[in-house]
Amino acid sequence: MTEHPLELIRGRAKAPGSKPKHPLGELNSRNFAKYLTVFRPNADVLESLIEKARASIPGLTDSAAVRAVINHNPDCVWAIARTRKFNSAVPSADGFVAMLPLTKAGLYQLATGTLDTRRPDLTLVTRPHERPAGIYIWAIYAPGPLAGGVALFMDEMSAPAYAGVDLYTRPNTEEGFRFNETLGLIKGAKVGPIHAPHLYTFPRAAKSPLYDSYRTNSNKRDVTVTVARTFEDLVRVASLRSAVYIGEQECPYEEEFDGNDLAATHLLGYVGDEPAGCLRIRYFADFAKIERLAVRREFRNTRLAFQLVRAGIELCQIKGYRRLYGHAQKRLVNFWSRFGFRLFEGGHELVFSDFDYVEMIAELDRHPDAISIGGDPYVIIRPEGRWHVPGVLERSASRTTNRSPTEERAA
Repeated sequence: MTEHPLELIRGRAKAPGSKPKHPLGELNSRNFAKYLTVFRPNADVLESLIEKARASIPGLTDSAAVRAVINHNPDCVWAIARTRKFNSAVPSADGFVAMLPLTKAGLYQLATGTLDTRRPDLTLVTRPHERPAGIYIWAIYAPGPLAGGVALFMDEMSAPAYAGVDLYTRPNTEEGFRFNETLGLIKGAKVGPIHAPHLYTFPRAAKSPLYDSYRTNSNKRDVTVTVARTFEDLVRVASLRSAVYIGEQECPYEEEFDGNDLAATHLLGYVGDEPAGCLRIRYFADFAKIERLAVRREFRNTRLAFQLVRAGIELCQIKGYRRLYGHAQKRLVNFWSRFGFRLFEGGHELVFSDFDYVEMIAELDRHPDAISIGGDPYVIIRPEGRWHVPGVLERSASRTTNRSPTEERAA
């Protein structure tokens, strides 16, 4: 394929030096894709999409090449459909986003202009759940309001295998150039020692994990998450849940604060420096339960709910969990399904605190850096949610020990 993203925003190209109208990293799927959904297409849907796109995308490759790529890695094509028309039993779609998650060798070929994008060498494309060196936006066909599906695609690119990996595009039409500039992509890329002026790039350099992204004095539009570690953090959690569940949903106090809060991990979500949402996670032998997601009313037009759930999933994965469980209000089943949750086969319907709930589960891939016995022993004694940062106890290892065995203590 060749890239020809249709307009997310119609209009003239931005003036040099001006700010992008809709920065790619700030697209809010609740706003741009409220009535859209994305899914991995089967062969029939894929064939239909390619035929629809062929008239609009010059040089579009043949269906066999695309099928070979998605057989190698199904994440490479995401179909876009209108939610009101979507039937999971008989899926159909009207647009798509296609990408090539490239190995280091593949990225170098892209930078040097030697990558065959019409019939990609599959040894240069990563398998599912392998972390790529770069993500090439292979093609976008999203006419009119379907262009909002790009925001949903970016949600998918927050998964552990793709988070923090830079995006690259190579537009070949006027609409493509305008699209890139509207979304804030930067002209010219540097891959190792190679300068690639023909590429646009969207840098997403590896950052702190989603569950440890909050820093004080944040930009007032930043949406971030942290683990609740102090008594004051727990007060923030209690205040948020009181506002949402007790204040809005009229949940009785003893039902909301149910005796499980001191046996759980709490995530705090911020918009700027304002506590705006929270999530609770409890752990069992072979699964973790995600629950008590709450976002203040005035912040529900942000991506915070999505960020909290993704942070919770990522935290569970790094702790080694492969299965998640939850009770979802019936009206929110579609929301949770975006994160891989599905109705628990043979599960029960529940009623508590005046709402109807269903059981849902999600099967997770193993996180490549999951904490386990046999790894770095210092990682396990770092603060909860800060396993990526050296902790105070390993700094203490530089001190000479002169304690007797009877004075030693277990960490």
